[in-house]
Amino acid sequence: MYYQRLSDDEILSGFREGNATVIREYFYGYCQVGYNIFDQRYQLREKENLDFVSLAHQYALYLMEHDWKPLENHSPNVSLKTWLINGFRYVVLDAMKWYRKEYGSITFEDYLMSFDVTNDLRLQFNKMVEDVCDHAPLDRQERQIIDMLLLQGFKSKEIAAQMGMTPSAISQKYKKLKEQIIVPYFRKNFDMDLDMPEVMDEMAILHRETTRAEACMPAPSIGASESMAFENMDFIREEIMEQKRTTPEFITELQPNEIFVFGSNLKGMHGGGAAYIAYRKFGAIMGQGVGLQGQSYGIPTMQGGVETIRPYVDEFIAFAKEHPTLTFLVTRIGCGIAGFTDEEIAPLFEKAHDAENIVLPPGW
Repeated sequence: MYYQRLSDDEILSGFREGNATVIREYFYGYCQVGYNIFDQRYQLREKENLDFVSLAHQYALYLMEHDWKPLENHSPNVSLKTWLINGFRYVVLDAMKWYRKEYGSITFEDYLMSFDVTNDLRLQFNKMVEDVCDHAPLDRQERQIIDMLLLQGFKSKEIAAQMGMTPSAISQKYKKLKEQIIVPYFRKNFDMDLDMPEVMDEMAILHRETTRAEACMPAPSIGASESMAFENMDFIREEIMEQKRTTPEFITELQPNEIFVFGSNLKGMHGGGAAYIAYRKFGAIMGQGVGLQGQSYGIPTMQGGVETIRPYVDEFIAFAKEHPTLTFLVTRIGCGIAGFTDEEIAPLFEKAHDAENIVLPPGW
């Protein structure tokens, strides 16, 4: 047991220096606390590859790759322990999203938790909630409950006290509103495809590759696994980017002439799935649902049936052919929350087969 009390700065220095005792007691110790918390909610131990060692090791690889800098960017009012555990939560949620067959889809509450209250995306989410209140069939009381819960952050007990109702009544009303109005409204109007994302963070790719390798050899120590992962990193990147005539399953970076083509919605609310990655990484613009945006291109898939998508696909193909110096990597647009199948969407891209600079998903 490591009995010396260290400051947050001393702990971070220990992480960077590779101090095995500090890493074991503080990094893996903090992650163990987080794992126990999240296991109570998500039953992680019952799911294959969601054990503590796999998730904590995945998180360690990511932080080591970035020289532990993600742990530095926390508020002075937040302890390193709390910040580290919060980051570990995102690793858990990301792993669960890829546990599709057993887990299904992420809950609406976890969707809300994914928004940092300080960033621009949270402001866009607030606008979405306001849009629900403005256009959905709600009475004054229902609008007040949604506003206080989702925008102002009040708890059911506090709302009940202000409205002269019981906390149970507030909870029941919100549950009914969420199931009948809020979630359907989001699914219809915004890209909330969090259970079937078309891209994946690089640290998850590393985890996938190291897991495959570990299955074929005796289990190495933590240090040996980390070394193996970093030695193989360049090979993994090359393997991904070499797949030029079919869109890679995982896209983590783009060459200067490459464009990420994603399924969007007409309102341009890039809140989840490939649209969210396009916004965070590849220059997609909040409020723009169609066309070129930075190193991304949006094709609306949430506004109707297959025939309503076709004009946008034709417009995209024409645009791509007019820009032969750019390479367009088309993801499986429309095959997530929009609810279409590959068999329905792939024929829309038939005219793209003779365009050398349009890269389609396998089978399209």
